[in-house]
Formats: sequence, structure tokens, C-alpha cells
Amino acid sequence: MWDALKIPDLADRAILVTGASTGIGAVVATAFAAQRARVAVHFNQSAAAAEVVVENIRQAGGEAILVQGDMSQPGESERVVEAAAGKLGGLDGLVNNAGGMLGRVPSLEVDDAHYARVMDLNARSVLAATRAAVPFLKRRGGFVINTTSIAARNGGGNGAILYAAAKGFVSTITRGHAKEFVGEGIRVNAVAPGIIATPFHERYTSPEMVEAQRQSVPMGRVGTSDECVGAYLFLASPLLSGYITGQILEVNGGQLMP
Repeated sequence: MWDALKIPDLADRAILVTGASTGIGAVVATAFAAQRARVAVHFNQSAAAAEVVVENIRQAGGEAILVQGDMSQPGESERVVEAAAGKLGGLDGLVNNAGGMLGRVPSLEVDDAHYARVMDLNARSVLAATRAAVPFLKRRGGFVINTTSIAARNGGGNGAILYAAAKGFVSTITRGHAKEFVGEGIRVNAVAPGIIATPFHERYTSPEMVEAQRQSVPMGRVGTSDECVGAYLFLASPLLSGYITGQILEVNGGQLMP
């Protein structure tokens, strides 16, 4: 569907999308490729799903490569960025989408090991990947788009406080990096999905919890990954958003109106 939309300044851009094997990341990678960007599809464990994303892109006439790595591990975010840049001949854009709740655990029951896993995957990896990408991005004036969450503003649901705090870090560093990198010609923004039908909620959210959240959405329904994509394409395009940096686009059906 995304090939019906033409955003000319995304063509031939080299873009790394982390966490791109399923859910929002997979659709975002596919949509960038439909704009004739050259896309690095990152995955950790979901190799088969990532291969399907790449194959679908190639069958549609796009260009995509695979990059594997556990973004929660020290040094891996940097290696993933270097590998993507090496295969694509540089980088024009980074979408920091890799993340996960890693289970619903009440905050008073969080041990040091769980804290480290959640924060390393959702927070530290964003800093590490961005740090590694900036030398490439500044050569031609690029972009960073971080995936944060409605949880960064509302504190998260039951057992998700730590995840919400990590996404709060992502939202804050988005604004800070926007100011820090503006002199390098790099724009930094974020997308904050609300409740979206993805494997994330299939894994961590009960049907009863999904229904309770749905009832708080003025649009009266759960969103889809496709409905998040336009925000990423908009923020990636200087033609559409060249005077926008340090912003967080809320995609939540009206559930939160900051």
C-alpha cells in the first residue's frame, strides 16, 4: 500500500530500522523501501520473520539487507550500526525501534537483573546506536527517529512501570539530542504509539487489559502498525518536516492528548 505514496526525498536514502522483524518496525521498514530507500532490517531472535520482511521488500522491487544483533548487550548496538552502514555504503537515517517490556513485573519486585535487561534494551541501546550513527548521519544531514510510547507520559500499565520509565528516557533523550545534533544537520524526533495491535501486546497484555485500554480510546478501537507508519515517513522527510526537530508525535487514537 505504501508504494501509492511518493515522497521523493526518501529515495536512495540509506536507513537502518532496528527491531524490524515484526510489528511496527517491520511495517516501517517496508514503507521506507516502498519509497525506494535502501533499508537495513535489524532483528535479534526472529530471523525467519525478518527474512520474510526482506523478501517481501525485494519482491516489490525494493532494496533491503539483514542485520542481526542483541541490542541489549554492550557493544552490539554499535556493531549493528557499523554493519548496516558498511552494507549500505553509509547511513542517512536511524530508526531506534528495538525494545520490549520483557514481562510485566510490579516495580517493588524488580530485581537488579531485570532492571538491567529492560533499561539496556529500551534505553541504553538508543544512546549507543545513536552515538554510533552520528558520524555517518552528519556527512549528508540525516535523521534519527526514536520509538517511545504513551507509557512514557502515563506511567505504564500494571507491571510496566520500568518499561514506562525507560521510554521516558527515550522521550527525554530525543529532545536533548535534537538540540545537541542540530549543528550537524541532524534532526531527531520520536513517535509515541498508544495501544497498537502487535506481537508486543499479544505477548505481554491480556485480552481483558487490552479491552480496558480500548475503552479509554476516543476512537473506540485499537490501532494498527500501518497507522503508525505515516508519522515515521513524515519525520524522515526534510521536504515534509524540515523545520521539525525535538518533537514527539503521539499516535494513540486520542487516548492521550498532551
